[in-house]
Amino acid sequence: MLGCAGGRTVGRTAQPVPRPASPVPAASVDSLLATLTVRQRVGQVVVPWLSGSYTAFDDSLFQVAARWVDSLEVGGLIISVGSPLDIAAKLNALQRRSRLPLLVSADLEWGAGMRVVGATAFPQIMAVGATGDPRDAYTIGAAAAVEGRAVGIHVNFAPDADVNNNPANPIINVRSFGEDPRTVSRLVTEYVHGLHDHGMLATLKHFPGHGDTQIDSHIGLPLIPSGYARLDSIELVPFRAGIAAGADVVMSAHIAFPALTGSDEPGTLSAAVLTGLLRDSLRFPGLVVTDALTMGAIVAKYGAGETTVRAFLAGSDLLLMPADPDSAVAAMTTAVATGRITPQRLEQSVRRVLEIKRRLGLFQSRTVPLDSMMLVVGARRFQDQADDVAVRALTLVRDVGGRLHAVRAHRSRLALIAYADENNGGVGQTMAQLLRQGGDTVEYFRLWPMSGTLSYDSARAVIARAPGTVFAANVRPLSGRGTIALPDSLAALISATDSTRPTVVVSLGSPYLLNQAPGAKAYLVAWSGVRASERAVALALLGRVPITGHLPIRIPPAYPLGWGVVIPDAQP
Repeated sequence: MLGCAGGRTVGRTAQPVPRPASPVPAASVDSLLATLTVRQRVGQVVVPWLSGSYTAFDDSLFQVAARWVDSLEVGGLIISVGSPLDIAAKLNALQRRSRLPLLVSADLEWGAGMRVVGATAFPQIMAVGATGDPRDAYTIGAAAAVEGRAVGIHVNFAPDADVNNNPANPIINVRSFGEDPRTVSRLVTEYVHGLHDHGMLATLKHFPGHGDTQIDSHIGLPLIPSGYARLDSIELVPFRAGIAAGADVVMSAHIAFPALTGSDEPGTLSAAVLTGLLRDSLRFPGLVVTDALTMGAIVAKYGAGETTVRAFLAGSDLLLMPADPDSAVAAMTTAVATGRITPQRLEQSVRRVLEIKRRLGLFQSRTVPLDSMMLVVGARRFQDQADDVAVRALTLVRDVGGRLHAVRAHRSRLALIAYADENNGGVGQTMAQLLRQGGDTVEYFRLWPMSGTLSYDSARAVIARAPGTVFAANVRPLSGRGTIALPDSLAALISATDSTRPTVVVSLGSPYLLNQAPGAKAYLVAWSGVRASERAVALALLGRVPITGHLPIRIPPAYPLGWGVVIPDAQP
């Protein structure tokens, strides 16, 4: 049996036992706060990670989550991938168990489909930079809010307010709206409005800016040597705009800024960054949340418990994904008991958390109905919006000799060589299906990161049987990988093929792949590997839609910000 601060006991087998809501009136945050012990207050600022997949109530994974709620009395959860019904049912069960309502968050950067299987998947948000239309940012935020709230999510850890001004950045890339601070600011503002107008909280990340890094903070500690003047004119511009738009949360970056802090400690653990810069200079009044505290940039150095204490002392209100929630609660409670964290400082953060929950109406209603979910999640109106954004985002960077024009003008036999990481086994299949439906004869072949000589020989055989080739590569930011690039063997295959036969290279992710195959004569960027983007590419290759996007970033050395070869009309 496990005892908890409130005197309740929790059995070894967790059951969906409903608990009454707090008897304290929802409007009286102060009176509610007064009823909480130090340990219960600490629990309110701890936010563990929860899988969204189905689990039975007596499954060990659900029992762990139930103990977080019952014994640690955590204040919130960050939910990961699962079906709408699985996520909602699990969250409802945990909400009913919890003494206080849980604040549920998720990364829904490009729509709820990023985490909720079957929900709408928009292109990555750099696609909005390519359309240049702030209404598209609003649309993604609005759809994420409606679908996310339907399954019980309250906080979107988006929009990404980073200015992606470093082409070698291995973790931001297409997650950013672009590299012009003013354009990013406009799009961040509209994304925040889209969320707010549909009942979801908005988060600006990764403060004070993760765009100019060459190290993935999931595996190491990036360092930005720039001083305040540079940050103020570039990185901080979208954060100021997002704060002015009313963003509710700011997420810290695990990045060192020695010119600001005088040390190599990451921003997440720096009072100079989170209190001095964010609170005092930018006057941000909302919740500050850490980036994941499991990330290699900090946890390996300080340990699970000490990392949480340092992040809280630096100015964070919510401690996201501690490596060990039990250690986090124990370390924080000890830090209060020893005077390292003052009761006033803890109360300040807990009050912010409770006030957010009150504003969301969670004290009155904390669960979601399951029977109406199919009317909302994945609805046709949202998918139509995603399709529309994906088409208008298509950006033609190069078409030397009219290679793409030729493919659009005549139906033909094509070799479609698709590439993506192992997590996207279906890459290119939607494209192939639609091209076949449109009249092309398509032979599809899939390459993987681990493909060897025999696979590449097979790809060459497929290429040899067709007069034209389309390479479709989904290379995207993946936490922990450390790079965003094509395998050298694939880059060589693209270059060799392009030199001997008509070839179109399509990027379903990073726009910078052209640097690995600089001789490619036709290069089309679709920004994302979601179904809507593959559909858009297929329609473009069939000549059925115009191509009107413009680069929201530079592709050195030849292609400037705003570049795009426009094909204004579809084929008759």
